[in-house]
Amino acid sequence: MKVAIYGQTYHEQVIDFLLELLDELQKESAEVVIEKEFYNHYLSKGNTKNFSIFTESSGLDDSFDMFVSFGGDGTILRATTFVKDMGIPIVGVNTGRLGFLSTFKKEDVRKVVREFVAGAYTIVERSLVQLNTEQLDAEFGDLNFALNEITVSRKDTTSMITVETYLNDEYLTSYWADGLIIATPTGSTGYSLSCGGPVIVPTAKSLVLTPIAPHNLNARPLVISDETSIRLKVSGREENHLVSLDSRIASLENGQEITIKKADFSIKMIEYTSESFLKTLRNKLLWGEDKRN
Repeated sequence: MKVAIYGQTYHEQVIDFLLELLDELQKESAEVVIEKEFYNHYLSKGNTKNFSIFTESSGLDDSFDMFVSFGGDGTILRATTFVKDMGIPIVGVNTGRLGFLSTFKKEDVRKVVREFVAGAYTIVERSLVQLNTEQLDAEFGDLNFALNEITVSRKDTTSMITVETYLNDEYLTSYWADGLIIATPTGSTGYSLSCGGPVIVPTAKSLVLTPIAPHNLNARPLVISDETSIRLKVSGREENHLVSLDSRIASLENGQEITIKKADFSIKMIEYTSESFLKTLRNKLLWGEDKRN
């Protein structure tokens, strides 16, 4: 059993749960590899056992059985830039707050190993979206994909932008808004949800276009097939606008066309029987908690 461990939030309470995980993995004689900066922060001093380390460019391959992310949903989004197209299944131990992706409570960290060994899980393929534009190749390089969403938005102005939108080369509309979100089913519970978009189950083969504060008031979120090619062109009072891929962001000159499609690979997420997507919805969105019930 080969396990990679990663985290980007450095709270002292994390060390206790990290040590619990390592103890449980040791019982299974697992081979453990830890991200370099995470290891240096928590385990490099006073640790009697040496662990192998990995970075964004080395130390991981498709032979790993599990990638454990310590943090919130943002940490899992960052974890995808390590895993890329290697197909390593990811599971999140939630040391943050909301946690639609990072669902395991840190107090239950031993169950991550126990339930995996017991086979009490399924692997869910999460689709990604990919950005294609020569102007941003230098900014994003081979990390031109996003698990949650790709967003275009205004920059250096309080004025709205116009997002001219085409689906499979057919004109859809021009959104007059603060921006436009193109979200995957995974991202439907993120930024898109807060802008009025629908919740989409992770296995749906869909994307959702969600305008951000649109001034054309009849503009509504639109669910489309994930086989659709989306072409955008932004205009506005300023010379540039922002393009973000999850947490990675760059500036692009207005008038440049960008194309967004489903990526040609997916991210594998470990969904434990005890922590299903529907259970997460009930817990995080408080469904069924109405006192009238």
